[in-house]
Amino acid sequence: MVETNKDEFRRKCPNLWNEIHGQNSTLKDLKIEEMQIDKFRGHTPNAIDYLRRCERNEEAERTISYLLKKGEITPEYAKKLCRQLKEKGIRSFGPKKEDGYYLKEAGIE
Repeated sequence: MVETNKDEFRRKCPNLWNEIHGQNSTLKDLKIEEMQIDKFRGHTPNAIDYLRRCERNEEAERTISYLLKKGEITPEYAKKLCRQLKEKGIRSFGPKKEDGYYLKEAGIE
């Protein structure tokens, strides 16, 4: 790799220098886009995320049972979720997450 100092680079490649360091840098815009795309990288859905995909209370009950059976949630947490479901309904966990939710949140779709 060829080494060069900042002043020499600025003198030899002024347009590239301005693009990298300028106010209207498309490189900066690209970095912001990458950050938005990576917003959910490594995100593991939790019980609430799964429940927000359910249409009806019955689906939510089956989801809670499944998560409990798989060891994803504790019996105490399952009871708490069931109690909230029974008292307040499925939408008490948040608005329904439709198909493509994460893509829309990341600004891809």
